[in-house]
Amino acid sequence: MVELSTLGNGLRVISDPMDTVETVSVGIWVEVGTRHESPDINGVSHLLEHMAFKGTERRSARAIAEEIEAVGGILNAYTSRENTAYFAKVLKEDLELAVDIIADIVQNPVMAPDELARERDVIVQEINQAHDTPDDIVFDHFQKTAFPDQGLGLPVLGSAELVQGMERKAILDYMGGHYNPRRMVLAAAGRVDHRRLVELAGAAFESAAPGPDIPHDSCRYAGGDYREQRDLEQVHLVFGFEGVAFQDPDFYALSVFSTLLGGGMSSRLFQEIRENRGLVYNIYSFVSCYNDGGLFGIYAGTGEDQVEDLIPLVCEEMGKACERVTDEEVARTRAQLKASILMSLESTASRCEQAARQLMVYGRPIPVSEIVERIEAVDADAVIAAARRLRTSRPTFTALGPLERIETYQRLAERLV
Repeated sequence: MVELSTLGNGLRVISDPMDTVETVSVGIWVEVGTRHESPDINGVSHLLEHMAFKGTERRSARAIAEEIEAVGGILNAYTSRENTAYFAKVLKEDLELAVDIIADIVQNPVMAPDELARERDVIVQEINQAHDTPDDIVFDHFQKTAFPDQGLGLPVLGSAELVQGMERKAILDYMGGHYNPRRMVLAAAGRVDHRRLVELAGAAFESAAPGPDIPHDSCRYAGGDYREQRDLEQVHLVFGFEGVAFQDPDFYALSVFSTLLGGGMSSRLFQEIRENRGLVYNIYSFVSCYNDGGLFGIYAGTGEDQVEDLIPLVCEEMGKACERVTDEEVARTRAQLKASILMSLESTASRCEQAARQLMVYGRPIPVSEIVERIEAVDADAVIAAARRLRTSRPTFTALGPLERIETYQRLAERLV
């Protein structure tokens, strides 16, 4: 059974025991990400995540790597638009070491100037690689076009210019303003005893003082059109609408719709656009949810000669799905979603992250039975209502590649709405 405790300084500690495994995944999730950045320090959350591994007051960068690998453990991290996570997977007897290392890197990074200079160069290479990967960078343009002039529209990596100019003080000030225990969750899943985890958390974070809650911009969807001419073999397209927040009543219905439309090989887009027409190699739909908003989108990569046929067909399939879905399709899609959730329960890492994210979004752990019940409650009428709701917003359209045969935004909007 999932257990939850809150330390005196506000740090939430949650555990999900799995008695059939010999390992444990544990991590710190911080409620801060790209949307909390101002444009002049865009990329600081991601840079801070990198620098946490580059040495603390007690450990060098090499010592961090050697200590975790000496016990066969894995240590990693990621930055998203709303969260930053630092996590490890170890054998059950090495939980204390994992908690100690994670607590150390998120509380005591020294940000040595030579390490910072090297890591800025590494991240610039990462940024350049992303710009050279059109089916990756097109999503940044989609995000910025959907949410202009706000943190939620900024790229997670930032720009090369901003990252190269990021000073040590700016990173530490940002960390001091956002990394406080009331905005952190220590989560663990696997062979873990909750009481022991709380003891370790209390010792590792005893000096962490709660700080003020720092507000961020609310989600303001705008939509619009972005196109970038590039000399590529393919056109990369992402288009969609305003989506929903995690706690929106349409969350599960929209998840079913997205899976039904473009979530697998049996989906409508895959069957019609790829299998029947051969217009793409890759096409799918997706839902991105945030605490106060979201996005629904469709990605497709196609040849210059095929794009003229592709766009009207995708719009047509979306329109059809907004008018009629069958009970059989909905049942199959519900089964896909349930299976994905239940299969994830076999992974300590997935259960650890799920526990942390549920706590940050909903304020409580949500039983799997409740999630399954909500998915089962979605019927064809609910799916159609959620799909039609999408089309009340202004479309967002982004394209990279040879663009000569792509119709105007106005024509596209008429097809979609």
